[in-house]
Amino acid sequence: MLINPLTQLTEEEEMFRDAIRIFSEDKIKPLTQKMDEEETFDSDLLKQFFKINLMGIQIPEQWGGAGGSFFMSILAVEELSRVDPSAGVIVDVQNTLVNNALLNWGTKKQKSQYLPQLSSHKVGAYALSESGAGSDAFALKTIATADGNSFLLNGQKLWTTNALEADIFVVFATVDPNLGHRGITAFLVEKSFPGFSLGKKEIKLGIRASSTCEVILNDCRVPNENVLGEIGNGYKVSIETLNEGRIGIAGQMIGLADGALHFAIQYSRERKQFDQSLSNFQAIRFQLAELSTQLEAARLLTYNAARMKDVGKPFIREAAMAKYFASQVAEKITSQAIEILGGYGYTRDYPVEKYFRDSKIGKIYEGTSFMQLETISKFILSKKD
Repeated sequence: MLINPLTQLTEEEEMFRDAIRIFSEDKIKPLTQKMDEEETFDSDLLKQFFKINLMGIQIPEQWGGAGGSFFMSILAVEELSRVDPSAGVIVDVQNTLVNNALLNWGTKKQKSQYLPQLSSHKVGAYALSESGAGSDAFALKTIATADGNSFLLNGQKLWTTNALEADIFVVFATVDPNLGHRGITAFLVEKSFPGFSLGKKEIKLGIRASSTCEVILNDCRVPNENVLGEIGNGYKVSIETLNEGRIGIAGQMIGLADGALHFAIQYSRERKQFDQSLSNFQAIRFQLAELSTQLEAARLLTYNAARMKDVGKPFIREAAMAKYFASQVAEKITSQAIEILGGYGYTRDYPVEKYFRDSKIGKIYEGTSFMQLETISKFILSKKD
């Protein structure tokens, strides 16, 4: 069900999108290659994200945010990812996972304490996965033991995005392994809490400027008041937040695919072979037409899921479809963009090589493609004529 198709962006949304596009071209693009090679996100650029309210898009104005919609968060992720998907995922995790978890599950005290920080100067991270808990997220082994007016957390989290830059973490642990998913609880953990530390920083294929680190919890003391939601309700916090986050990853994928396709189109116009532009050859023209159609379809799936979320309609199936298809399309478009550029596309002198590396993660994090297909199949097979 299409709530509001691509062609019906409001004037406010168009202005917002255009402003982010200009910012991305002016401020991020000159730093993209350097950040990728150094595997570090520019700290001054991150400060600018806060300055223009990219890190608190949906946070109400009373807590220093922009008071925008979920759809606007997706637009921001898309536009940033057209230039650098590492920038897109930093903003995505902040808005669709961490901020939304607080907005949906936080107490008044938690919101008033943490949302102003997240909108103004502190980065958030989402620590769920473990070595034995990836797709089976609820097989986690991190333990939370009650100790007076606080909990002691013990365990290790892997693949935590934004970990190096973050000060505030949403951490999932179980209060009792025998309870299964009913023991899982979400905690708001500050980097400064005793017993908290970061371990290995991963060296990755793509989105290299975005930090991905191990989180080590060694008797990490967390106040009882920092339980996010109710004790034992962490699985609900996780499921509902990740359903929203998957739309953000779809936004990242269509953004990077758009960036790669745009470059391939421009190159095909300028590159001469046999005394004419590549774009004059039917083989190239038809490839570009097919890729453009698939990108538009992925964008509509993504926008539709975001619109449905904003108006309070069920969107789990739509989010899974958007993430699945957008990640498929992103990998295909970036791969074919390299082929259109030929040997140049295989070098780091041109950006399509990076787009291709960055695209691969879309099929893996925040629910693999197989998990999205499983979700979609449950919906279509449960429907009766």
